Amino acid sequence: MSAVPTPIADRRRKPRVALTRTTVVQPDGRRVYLYGAFQPPPASYQPPALTSGQWQQRWNPLRQEWVMFASGRQGRTFLPDRSACPLCPSTQGHSTEIPASNYDAAVFENRFPAVRSAAPTGPLPPGAKASAGVSEVVVYTDRHEGSFGTLPADRLDALVEIWADRYRDLGRRPDVSYVFIFENRGEAVGVTLNHPHGQIMGYPFVPPVPAIELAAAARHQRRTGTCMHCTLAADERRAKVRVILDQDGIVGYVPFSARWPYEVHVVPTRHVGALPDASPAARRALGRSLQAIAAAYDRLFDAPMPYMMALHQSPTDGRDHPEAHLHVEFYPILRDAGKQKYLAGSESAAGVFVNDTLPENTAATLRTKL
Repeated sequence: MSAVPTPIADRRRKPRVALTRTTVVQPDGRRVYLYGAFQPPPASYQPPALTSGQWQQRWNPLRQEWVMFASGRQGRTFLPDRSACPLCPSTQGHSTEIPASNYDAAVFENRFPAVRSAAPTGPLPPGAKASAGVSEVVVYTDRHEGSFGTLPADRLDALVEIWADRYRDLGRRPDVSYVFIFENRGEAVGVTLNHPHGQIMGYPFVPPVPAIELAAAARHQRRTGTCMHCTLAADERRAKVRVILDQDGIVGYVPFSARWPYEVHVVPTRHVGALPDASPAARRALGRSLQAIAAAYDRLFDAPMPYMMALHQSPTDGRDHPEAHLHVEFYPILRDAGKQKYLAGSESAAGVFVNDTLPENTAATLRTKL
């Protein structure tokens, strides 16, 4: 292993506290980024190795979209006991993904990647090509218990700076056209590790959902000369009925046409395309607003809410995207206490979401939980 410390700072504005990044290169070539303070691993540390498999992307002519294939993921770690958690600090006799005996936060290239450049492909049939991009895991803390909603303020602020740093870093790669930062929370969503963490996919193309939103935003901008997300946020603030949070330049609201019960969109009121375009103060405000909503979800039914949290930002495909506006979409999957919203036939096979609630009512309920 080799370690290289790097200071992380906003290129245009000096943050309150510089966040250091130390890069460790594992024997299999994967990189681990240790953010903030850490202690070296025990002398017995044995780095885990990248899984074997085949990685391809195949074009779906019916849906006009790429599908990623990653056979190396079949054997990924699945709900291990706490004592075998691969995201906890490494100890004598237990080597994890993190080459440190304690740490503040860490990011590493996934040992079971969904997308991967320079990977084995196996035979490529017509319509298929080699996978490309990068898959990273973002470990919020070295503490196994807790969640995004319970991170201390300093760790939360650091996490948002880490997101911004990874966007900058991955966005420079020629094989990454879109940096997708997200969190899956809860086993009901498909989480296989309970340690607080999120993920980043560096896709070689702009994925379908952001592409649809960007195309709609571009049409709106050509027609009106204004940003669609700025317009939506302003309309919601005037109406007030679906707004659940409006503070420090951040507005959170249940969309007029929410697909999920208790879906929330969180938007900076100032037009920014991506996290690095926002000031450090705005990034802190965004992080704290996101955490407030995550905590409100847990109070909603007095139980941990399984959800997906997705950051939508400007593509990194080398083109200008004035239509892009940084925003975060929460998809909580419970429609009531103990009742999950399933994506069944209408949603999955027809593409038509059926929401069992009304946005005005769910917004009113969520406001009481903040």
